[in-house]
Amino acid sequence: MTEPNAQELKFEEALARLEEIVRLLEQGESTLDESLTLFEEGVKLARFCSNKLDEAEGKIEIMIKEGQIQPLEVAEE
Repeated sequence: MTEPNAQELKFEEALARLEEIVRLLEQGESTLDESLTLFEEGVKLARFCSNKLDEAEGKIEIMIKEGQIQPLEVAEE
């Protein structure tokens, strides 16, 4: 798989594919070469998802600082 393109791939699609890759690797039925290819794709997808989450967090932090939204109150148990 080539590097995921943000314009071509949505977070939910990347996460679904990542979950599929994990299932395939856990089954242990792939050859070593197939497993390595899947693992490499999974790492790229994990980075893509992490970057997307970081972007979303940054946008939310900006919105909170600008007073556009209020932070949620989290009740401690």
